[in-house]
Order: sequence, then structure tokens, then C-alpha cells
Amino acid sequence: MSLLKNIETQGLMFDGAMGTMLIQAGLESGTVPETWVLERPEEIIKVHQGYADAGADVLITNTFGGNPIKLKKAGLDKKTEQINKVAAGLTKSIAKDQCLVAGNIGPTGELIQAGGTISEEAVKDCFAAQAQALVQGGVDLFLVQTFFNLKEIISAIQGIQSVSDLPVFASMTFQEYPKGFSTIMGDSVEYSMNALKDANALVVGANCSLGSDRMVLLAKEVRRAVSTPVMVAPNAGSPVVRQGKTRYSEDARTFSENMYAIKKLGVEVLGGCCGTTPEYIRQTIEKTRVKKQCMLKAKISE
Repeated sequence: MSLLKNIETQGLMFDGAMGTMLIQAGLESGTVPETWVLERPEEIIKVHQGYADAGADVLITNTFGGNPIKLKKAGLDKKTEQINKVAAGLTKSIAKDQCLVAGNIGPTGELIQAGGTISEEAVKDCFAAQAQALVQGGVDLFLVQTFFNLKEIISAIQGIQSVSDLPVFASMTFQEYPKGFSTIMGDSVEYSMNALKDANALVVGANCSLGSDRMVLLAKEVRRAVSTPVMVAPNAGSPVVRQGKTRYSEDARTFSENMYAIKKLGVEVLGGCCGTTPEYIRQTIEKTRVKKQCMLKAKISE
């Protein structure tokens, strides 16, 4: 059975947050999470193990900010290849043949010309370099997520596709305005989802920015926009600072109940974003009756 067929008939469950889990483990504010790939790999492994034990089908590498443009700001751009290869290896060490490994790719943090300071070709090259390292590390697919700039996410997909033919899952982040949902750049849900589909992303969707309660409404628009498989990965509600520590407003039970509503809309791929933990994923699997569907890699490549 192909990966696409598996998604269409049985669904797929991604894991949850990495960054907020590492903060709980002691990652200091302002520290680039990717540094722990080299300095505290045992903490990365611990997070992956928690999600694997919770029943996730797909484990995501700790490389959200692992592109050379983003890493350069921390003086780590020369370690781009090492960080991404090692991160993929850490994830694979837990996934083994029971889970898929998604190479995690996030935005550069820069705007593409003419509205910004960097060229479209430079952005494509940047993401191609990261993708190449993740391929060398052994990822099974790519998750391009939390983009708000349609031009940048398309460049990311094109950069990946220039070095790999692995499946790409592409997810954008939307805000809720009086007139409805759109990116902060003003692109509608329907326009964005179809642009990602036309860029040959296997799965398109939305993640971050919104808690699961508001994401139910956004998921309706995402599902209505395209006939291809879609993915939704909300935050665990809104962040609240208490006694100097950030907490999220939705508990695992509330989150899983909303994820059940999202699943009922026909959303095939589920996951969690900021503030979620293995317990959120475990309860979501239990609530949605999404059994562990990830098959051996040999089977999904048939």
C-alpha cells in the first residue's frame, strides 16, 4: 500500500510539540533548539520516545529552524549539514521500522524580495541544502510547516524537490480576522491550499497560531478548499504566563475532543503543535480511534 493510499483509507497521526517540551526540560529562552541536537541529544531522544510510546505514526525531527539562513543568526550556518543529519539520525533511532520520520522545515525568518532582503533563488538554495542533509540522515518525508508567506513556502517546496522526490506535507499558519481566516500576508485559506496542491505537496493543511477550538472552524475551510488529503495540527490553546512559566489553556481532554471534531470533518492527518505533549497525542488517538497505522517502510514504498 502506498503512503497516499494509507492516508486516504486509514489516516495518519503525527506527533506533537518539540520546542515547548525542550523548554520544560531546561532549554533557556533565546537558545536555538537545534543546538541540543549536538549538545543534549539525550533530551531530543526522550521527546521522540514519548511520542512513539503515545502511538504517533510520524516523528518529526528537531530541525524546524535548521535552515542555513536561520542558523546563521546563531552562528551555526556552517553546521547546517551536521545538525540536520544528526537530528534525523536521532529520530530514526526511536522510529526504527515502526514510525515514519518527517524532516521538519520551517521559515527562514526573512522576507523575499521585493518586499524583503533576500532573493527567491537564495531561499530555494537554502531549503535545498537543508533538505539534502535531512535526506542523507534518512528521513522518509518532509514536513514544511508554520509558514505565513505563500511565496516562501512554495520556494521551500521547490527547493526540496530539486534534491529529493520524497513526499512533502505543506502546512501554513492562519489568523482569524473579522472577515474570516487568512495568513498575515492576506492570502485566503482556499487560495493558499490550492497553491500548495499545485506545487505538488502530497498533503496540505494548517498548524500553529490557533488552539484546537478555533482550529475546528479553520479545518472546515481547509477541508472544503481541496479534494487532496489535508493535515491539521493546532496549539494546545493559548499561551498563558503564570509565575514566570508559560502554560497553555487547553488540557489534553479538551484538545482531544476538538481533534475528534476535526477528524469528523474528513481531515485525514492529525498532529499537535505548541504546548502539546505525548499525553495530548495519546488521548487524541484514543478519542479519534486512530489506531497506529504506520507500516514498515518496505510496505509503504510498494
